Amino acid sequence: MSQSKAVPGENAEATQKTMPYQFDQPREMRPDLVVPSAVPDDERVWVPQSENVWFRPLCLNVSAGYWMNLLRVRRSGVLSRHRHPAPVHGYVIKGSWRYLEHDWIATEGGYVFEPPGDTHTLVVDEDVEEMITLFNVNGCMYYVDPWGKNIGYEDVFTKIDMCRAHYDSIGLGADFVDQFIR
Repeated sequence: MSQSKAVPGENAEATQKTMPYQFDQPREMRPDLVVPSAVPDDERVWVPQSENVWFRPLCLNVSAGYWMNLLRVRRSGVLSRHRHPAPVHGYVIKGSWRYLEHDWIATEGGYVFEPPGDTHTLVVDEDVEEMITLFNVNGCMYYVDPWGKNIGYEDVFTKIDMCRAHYDSIGLGADFVDQFIR
């Protein structure tokens, strides 16, 4: 722990404003996670999720049970019907998408909040060449049929498993995903 003192004759308030925090961070604190290029140049970083659908992990938080990733779709069609038990936040980086159950369209530059309990079917329309959206998903995605019957799920742990398998299969190594885990 270092301590700085104001230089006599200088404005102490101005000096303190530009002074870094003077104590150690909490010992148990996890390290910062900085992803310099969220939309990667290296195509291998995109993890295949289904045909023409990929995700790029940004933060896989195992202690709080959430993940942040980019979802990329390069073909129109219905992606999935699912329910969220916890909130989801989305920011559309490129293209657009919508839900069959709602009358709005998420467009480039737009933000979407999905409340807990919302069940919806994600669709990318024919006129969209590529869609990329940043999603923060809390809890899980609970996949359902049109009548709400469970047909599968994803959570932070299944996302990690998908990443490990993909990165191992393409030669980056299964532990490549570890950099995104907090």
